[in-house]
Amino acid sequence: MEFPPCPPSLKSIQHFLKLAQEHDTRDVVIAYWARLYALQVGLKASTQTGEETKLLLGIMDWLEQMKKQYADNEAVTNEVAAQAHIENYALKLFLYADKQDREENFGKNVVKAFYSSGVLYDILQTFGELSEEALHNRKYAKWKAAYIHNCLKNGETPIPGPLPDDDDEAELEGANANASADTSPEDVAGAGAPVPYQPPEPEPQPPAPSSPTASSVVPPTAEEVLNNPNKLPSPPVDEEKPGGFVPYVPTAQPNPATAATIYQPIVPVAGVQITPDQMITAQKYCKYAGSALNYDDVKTAIENLQKALKLLSTGSE
Repeated sequence: MEFPPCPPSLKSIQHFLKLAQEHDTRDVVIAYWARLYALQVGLKASTQTGEETKLLLGIMDWLEQMKKQYADNEAVTNEVAAQAHIENYALKLFLYADKQDREENFGKNVVKAFYSSGVLYDILQTFGELSEEALHNRKYAKWKAAYIHNCLKNGETPIPGPLPDDDDEAELEGANANASADTSPEDVAGAGAPVPYQPPEPEPQPPAPSSPTASSVVPPTAEEVLNNPNKLPSPPVDEEKPGGFVPYVPTAQPNPATAATIYQPIVPVAGVQITPDQMITAQKYCKYAGSALNYDDVKTAIENLQKALKLLSTGSE
């Protein structure tokens, strides 16, 4: 389906529409929820001009068609399944970009992957407030995209991973104040170099390869970053792992000395009545646990399963 052009007054939804277009033939779930979020943002930003109305109505028609066409796709029709699908996709993309960055494999694909991950975390706001981890990942991804892009544009070698010698997260908050849905890497590149979120207890990093020289780096233009003709790199999968991808685990697995602190005894409450909302919440915890196991993150999986078990056993979180 051909959509009307996006007017300048709806610049805030361009990135969501572009992400949707890139996934129309690859992942209809991402395309569907990206356009739905674009519609929600667009309706709030609209000044009801003819161009705006034409675009928003076109998105509405497309969403209705997709909802009928994919009525048997749970990740299109069910918000719990959709949230788990998008979270998993965003995290895979984030971890891929983070690993490439830490190995000093800088380039346009890494900028694109970081920034697109941040856009996906924006889309997750469709389902409510983001978790603390998701908020950190979004801020870090958008800052890192701007930082690497700015370094390459200026012929400088980026510093891999979080910047050293400062753990003041307030700087990250300030530097990402403009990293909203309607910003791009070059928009925030001049915001300075804030300290990105450091995931807790990262795995030991392998010896870093030699740093690329400025002359070996081809700086991307702003247009190339926003309108890269190459499609967004697919999140790494087992069959094909870009750059020898091995997931970076943001939380350490429990060892025997600390495992006992994770397992909390739960005393079931007799006659407990579980509400539909509580059932949905328990399903979310189970899906989060499954997603964590995709990355061998046993600790997080246990914590989420414990939350689900406690909710179902006692009726309270």
